[in-house]
Amino acid sequence: MSRAVRALAVDLLAVLVFAAIGRRSHAEGLTAVGAAVTAWPFAAGTLIGWAACRGWRAPTSVLTTGVPVWLATVAVGMLLRRVTGEGTAASFVVVATVVLAVLLLGWRAAVRRRART
Repeated sequence: MSRAVRALAVDLLAVLVFAAIGRRSHAEGLTAVGAAVTAWPFAAGTLIGWAACRGWRAPTSVLTTGVPVWLATVAVGMLLRRVTGEGTAASFVVVATVVLAVLLLGWRAAVRRRART
């Protein structure tokens, strides 16, 4: 599997983890279908972010791939939640932004740090 495909898979896994944590913390039930329903708007944002910044060129870069993917994940995810009638309360937007930053940027920072040592 290429480095870019692995990185995209890690990003999508991070979005699923975010959705699962959210569902669990709100006692919505932790099922594969439930997590997928919660994750899909953000996963769409992740894919759009990857395409927009051409993430395959530098898949582990925090700045050239991570930040655009993170911002697209949050922005598109919230937009899709809004148009489908799901919640976009300010507190949710803040929590989602922070958690997705930790997940989407954190693994890249760890990979970069490890590569330097």
